[in-house]
Formats: sequence, structure tokens, C-alpha cells
Amino acid sequence: MDDITNELTPQQDLNEILLVRREKLAELIKNNENPYEITKYDVNAKSKEIIENYDDFEGKNVSIAGRIMSKRGMGKATFCDLSDRDGKIQLYIRKDVLGDETYELVKKIDIGDIAGVKGEVFTTNKGEISIKVDAFTLLSKSLQPLPEKFHGLRDTDLRYRQRYVDLIVNPEVKKTFVLRSKIITAMRSFFDSRGFLEVETPMLNTIPGGAAARPFITHHNTLGLDMYLRIATELHLKRLIVGGMERVYEIGRVFRNEGMSPRHNPEFTTVEVYQAYADYHDMMDLTEEMVCYIAKEVLGTLEVTYQGEIINLQAPWERITMADAVKKYTGADFTPITDDAKARALAKSLGVDVEETDTWGKVLNTVFEEKVEEYLVQPTFIIDYPVEVSPLAKRMPSNPRLTERFELFITRREIANAFSELNDPIDQRARFEEQVRQREAGDEEANMMDEDFVLSLEYGMPPTGGMGMGIDRLVMLLTDSPSIRDVLLFPTMKPKN
Repeated sequence: MDDITNELTPQQDLNEILLVRREKLAELIKNNENPYEITKYDVNAKSKEIIENYDDFEGKNVSIAGRIMSKRGMGKATFCDLSDRDGKIQLYIRKDVLGDETYELVKKIDIGDIAGVKGEVFTTNKGEISIKVDAFTLLSKSLQPLPEKFHGLRDTDLRYRQRYVDLIVNPEVKKTFVLRSKIITAMRSFFDSRGFLEVETPMLNTIPGGAAARPFITHHNTLGLDMYLRIATELHLKRLIVGGMERVYEIGRVFRNEGMSPRHNPEFTTVEVYQAYADYHDMMDLTEEMVCYIAKEVLGTLEVTYQGEIINLQAPWERITMADAVKKYTGADFTPITDDAKARALAKSLGVDVEETDTWGKVLNTVFEEKVEEYLVQPTFIIDYPVEVSPLAKRMPSNPRLTERFELFITRREIANAFSELNDPIDQRARFEEQVRQREAGDEEANMMDEDFVLSLEYGMPPTGGMGMGIDRLVMLLTDSPSIRDVLLFPTMKPKN
């Protein structure tokens, strides 16, 4: 048996293989068999469909198309594996069925070529569901060899740069992105069924707002002004609440000109949802219900494994204030402290560096980030954030130095952020002014003043709950992916040159 699945060996010169493939294409063109001239091929079945419903397909003729992933010659017969979107299926090709001319074409095809075949579904003597081919059409010539069979495409940098090859040779990668699509579909279904309206807001803004982040700057030639790619969708969505739309959400890209890591990519996908006449407790309930719904809908379970750790998504999830979480994991109680200097001293006693200008709220947040996040493996709502780090959240009536805000943590990373939204235009203006002072002092991530947003609040925004979630991080969790680049089809990469 002639097995040519592993076509690229160390002994062979790549340039020679490229030349041979181009010579084969030239011969096809010379014989008026140019595959690139074919504009259409009728397909009426998929590999997975045939295999899973074999009793319905046995003995029937099908038309199927895909990429040739292996080829094994056995005298006057050839076996091939054909891969399509859903999986792969074996082809059984006989010379006496196809005829000399077409069979010669089959003998010359390369791994990676795309073909369409017609034939009868049957089971071989070895019990493998296959197609007995009676018509073979070469639809596209692969001029580049695929990575060899046994090692595949394992270089992560190359995988991210050439995702098209990654998808061809690594079936588990394709599965991840199929699941990503299903997760987003389930998310839409969840919100739509609860009366939320999906909307779209601008990606180009004259003011970057809604988050503490450094924006990307571009230039609008016609208007002659610099603009920013959005860092969040929040402020436009809240304008829609002012306008009376009451329940809205947006799934879309946002852009932050910041560092890159296994958790961060300069462009990423979020969902933001806003509900009038609701607060952050309602948003906790909504977030919990949404994640559980998606996990059950897509995975069929509320218990998932992430990098070796079992994560239980079964509600209810723990809800704990930031101050109590710090006390739980460090023993330090910031709640009774009212003096900023004493807060800084307590932080330093824990080995946390803080600035001499940091207030109580900033100190508490810094201690939480450095000393507590590492313990938050199971789903946990951290609630009641300091006002200094929550410029868009409503103050707690019972404690004005805190806000009605939560962040959801799973596997030691933030998944979602939510507030009882600030709807007091006077308070909002004052907080923007404080953010402007911080920006002028050198904080490039501080908010700018957004006069139009303050104006919208002056028309009156009802009490509102809002939540934003990083979809990429949710997909990482539900697909057991260690890096955000594993769940982005085309992550940002520095050019090789």
C-alpha cells in the first residue's frame, strides 16, 4: 500500500514540492482542466450528517465537497479522507468506475487539494462508513503543502498568524470557534427572550468614555478632526435608556491601546446590557442566569474544567463586599478606617505599594487586586466598590464612599463589571471633573469630560442597572482555552519584519 498522507519529509526540499505542485497546475491548465475556472459545485450532504445518520444514507448517492487530507493507493483503487466543515469521511475510488483519464487525475492530486465527489454511501469490510466515488472533480489546487501528519501545526505564533492553516489541520481549533459562535447565539437568545433590544452604537467617537483605558486615535479627513476608537459602549447605551428604550444590549468590538497578554488583546468583544428600573442586584441575578443558561445550552452542563480545575457554575454564586474579601484573605479590616494615611499604612504593612496621594478607596482597590484576586477561582461577585475607582456607578445611600457596583470573578480573572448606574447629572459632572484632574496629572486612562452625556442625564435617566462582560474571557472559560489568542480567529500580531 502506498501511503502518502505524510507528504512533507525532512529529506524533501520545500522549494521542490512547491515547484512540483505548480507544474501539476500548469498541466491541468494545459489540458483544459483549470480548477480555478469552476464557479460552483452542488453539495447535498455533509460528512458528519452521513456518519450520524448512516441508516438513512446507506445505499444512497450523495454529493459532497471538501479538502483531501490523506491519500492511500492500493493498485487500481485509492482511499482518501475528505474533510468538510463538520468532520471527515473516507472516499473509495476505483479506476474501473472512474475511467483511466479521471483516475489519473486522482492519482496526481495532492494533500490539501479541494475536491467534489459524487457516489454511494456504504461500509467497507473494515466497518468504516465511506463513499464509493463515481464522479470526481478537482475544485481547487493547493499550491502550499500542509504541515506533516504527525507533528501538525504546533508553533503557537505560526498558528495565530496563519489561522487558516490552523483550522485545516487542528480539528480542536475549529471546534473552539464553533463553540464561540454558539455561545454568542445563546447569549442573544437569552437577552431577546427577556425583552432586551439589540442595538448598535458608534465605534468612532470624539470622546473615549465608559472605561478607564487608553484609546486608539485616528483621524477623520472630511471633518478634519481626531477621533477615538471606542473603549466601551456604555455611554451611548445609557443615552438610549434616557430615550426610553428601557432594555438594550450590544455585542461588539471595543479597542484599548494597552498591553498584550494571555488575557488581553487590543481589540476584543464585549456585551453590555442596560435595564431601566433595575439595580446592581438585578444585574447579578441576570448575569448568573445568563452564564448558566449559556453553559447548559452549549455544553449541556454547569460543571466545566478550566486548566485542570473544576469550576461549578451552579447558582447561587458567592456575593461578598470588596472590604470583606480583603479581610477574609488578608486579615486586614479597612472598613472602620476613615483616614487616608492610615489606609496607606495598613496596605504597606501587607506588602502592597501605594502612592502617597492614594485615598482610602484607591488603597482598598489596590490591596484587593494584589492580594485577593488570586483566590477567586469559583464564580464570585465582588460588590460595593469605592467611589474613586467607579466614576460611573451610583453611590450607596448607606455609605457614600462606596458604590453599588460588582465585578464577577471566575478562575482568578474578571469576567464582568456592573453598576447601579449613576443618573445624577450633578454628581456625574463632579466625577468627570475629578477624572479630568487625574488625566491632567498624567493618568492617560482617566475619563475625559463628556458634556453631551451629562446633558442627556439632565433630561432624566431612570434608575438603571448595567452590566458589561468580556465575551472572549467567557469563551476562554467554556472552551478551556489558556490564552485569549486561542479564542480570537485573528489576534493582533506584530509583523515578522
